Formats: sequence, structure tokens, C-alpha cells
Amino acid sequence: MRKSRVIVLLIILISFAVGIYLYPLLPEVMASHWSIQGQVNGYMSKFWGVFLMPFILLGMFLLFIVIPKIDPLKDNIEKFRNYYETFIAAITFFLFYIYILTLLWNLGVKFDMNRFLIPGLGILFYYVGILVENAKRNWFIGIRTPWTLSSDVVWEKTHKIGGKLFKAAGIIALLGIFISEYTFFLIMIPVLSFSFYVIVYSYFEYQKEKR
Repeated sequence: MRKSRVIVLLIILISFAVGIYLYPLLPEVMASHWSIQGQVNGYMSKFWGVFLMPFILLGMFLLFIVIPKIDPLKDNIEKFRNYYETFIAAITFFLFYIYILTLLWNLGVKFDMNRFLIPGLGILFYYVGILVENAKRNWFIGIRTPWTLSSDVVWEKTHKIGGKLFKAAGIIALLGIFISEYTFFLIMIPVLSFSFYVIVYSYFEYQKEKR
């Protein structure tokens, strides 16, 4: 088994172990969602507040294992497999980090949730950029538009510029550490605008290739 998968499995086991250990100490109704102002605006029962994230981590891990096996272009995934495996570990670390923050909050440790989420989001966005830059044409991973999926050339061009934009989004998101009142905008505006741009870019690149 790959080392990255062993690490991911250990994180999943640790998340279940932490949940079981802290379960008696947590309130019957747990805070589970925060507004863009950092105020709690969502709750769930203790069982799901404690164990929903570990189950999500386990489900995602199984899904990520299956994807390379069922993709019609599975041979292309092998060409960037190391980046893909590192992404699995990165997203697992990020969700585990959110899980720990949520447990701490419900144990009575109060802090600015949005500000604490920013470093994880920024790093994750930046690595997504690295993954995108190196991804080869497939049906599950990357910028999948009708035009990138129809042409290796359009795929490569779109993913090279898309990777750079997602890395930029990660860097911009980190600015929220210093200006937390604009965290939501520093995250959402770059991600949405860059996503829209690469979709349009792939269309025009495809039309250019056809001509």
C-alpha cells in the first residue's frame, strides 16, 4: 500500500478515536456551521457532530481509491498518480483540521473560526493548483468541460493556466488572516471568477483548434 494511503488511514482511525474519547465531554447539541461573520448558525445532535466527519473521511477515501479504477482514461491518471495521491492526503488533512477545530469549539475553546480556517484553505487551494497543472485528461479529476475532455491540447492549455490561477487563489485567501472581515470575499470571488475564466478559456481554445 502506498505510504500516502497509510497516512490517510491513520488520520481516519485517529478521527474515530478522538471522537470516541471526547464524546462524553461534548454537549448534546453541537455547533456545526458558522456564518461569514464567524457566528454559529447551524447545529446538529452530538452523535452526528462527533462522527459525521470521520464517516465522510472514510467515504471519501474509498471513493478516491475507486476513481482511478473506473475512469475510462485510467492510464492517464497513472501519469500524475503521485500528485493525485498527495491530494488525497491533503484534503484528508484539511477536513481533519476542520474536525478538530469543531470539537475544540464545542469543548468551550472560543476563537475566530473563519480566521483559523484560512491557512488550511489557502494551502489546499495552492495544492489544487499544483494538481491541476499536472493532471492529464480524465473524466474525474481536473477542469472537466466538454472542450477539455474533447482535446488533449485544450486540456493541457486550460490546466496550465488553471493551475496558476488556483495557486493565486490560495495566496489571495491567505490575506484573510490579516483582514478576516473580508475572508469570504477573498476566498469566493477569486475561486468563482477564476473558475468562470477557465471554462470560457477552454471554449475559445477549442474553437481555435477546430479552425
